Formats: sequence, C-alpha cells, structure tokens
Amino acid sequence: MEPLTGDGVSLRDFRSEDFDDYFAVVGDDRVTDWMAFATHTPESARKMLDGIIERSAHENRPDYMLAVTRLDDDRVIGFIRLAPGVHKGAQLGYGISADHWGHGYATTACRLMLDFAFGPLALHRVTAAIGPENAASIAVVDRLAFSYEGHLRDHVFTNNAWRDSLLYSLLADEWAAGQPRD
Repeated sequence: MEPLTGDGVSLRDFRSEDFDDYFAVVGDDRVTDWMAFATHTPESARKMLDGIIERSAHENRPDYMLAVTRLDDDRVIGFIRLAPGVHKGAQLGYGISADHWGHGYATTACRLMLDFAFGPLALHRVTAAIGPENAASIAVVDRLAFSYEGHLRDHVFTNNAWRDSLLYSLLADEWAAGQPRD
C-alpha cells in the first residue's frame, strides 16, 4: 500500500531491513509494559516482523500493521495496527518508541489510520482497548474524540499477569463530523 503521510509522520508497510528499529520498540520493557504482548526477544521479534511482512503482501490483508516513521527520517519509531473484524469494525493499537514519547507521533499516526479506516476501508466503528494506567494512550483517544464504553476486567494476559482494559470507540459519522484536530 502507498504510505499515509501527515503532520511530521508517515505510515508505511514494514520491510525486512526495519528489524533493528522494530526490535528497539517491541524489545523495550518501557513500551511493552503498556501492550497486550510481552517484551520480545530478538528471535520472537524477527518471527513477528516476518509475519507482518508476509501478511502485508496478501491482496485481502487480514490487518494493517504499519511502521510509524518521521517524515524527515525513514527509520521506524513505532507501529500502528488496524485489525478489521466483523460488522465493518476494527481494533486499533499502536506503540511508539520510548525515546520518541511526548511529540504527538501516536496522535498523528492514529489520525492517519482513522482517515484510512473511515475513508478507503469504509469501516463503521473502530475500537481501542487501553490499560487503565496508560494515561498517555488514554489522552490520545480522548484527543481524537473516542467515546469511553467500559472497563473490561482481566481482558488480556501479558507480562505474566492478567490486565484490565478500558474500551473506547469511534464511529464513522463521528469522525466525519470533525473531531478536534490539535
């Protein structure tokens, strides 16, 4: 797919040569502490990246796991995933390298992915499940006008423990009506 570009950020398909940067994100406890998966080893990260690349080659791809890069540098600083499901819905997830936190990259990446979800993919609903302690990620979905739907108890098993999630959603007509664009 063609890259999606926005305010200082580009979303593109992953490439094999992205491994070191990808591993710097998924192999970092500071990042994965907030994720629904545990910190990857180099071996598990390589297997995961190979799977991402393989899935992206499908004509009817099962998900859109894209690399987040800065416009001025093609190196991977994070990832964003849109996983379409049933009833024209999808789940959104994202992670940004701890060295790049606080610059608005997650918000911009989500905005680009939501434009894609509600535009070319013609989805009706996008959800995000976020750990209750992840204030930065909750701020991202708040900025993008997601609605809080509820608290999911023991929703994911990650880092050797059950973790709750807070569920947020955004509908196509809400996105079309124009959410805040800080």
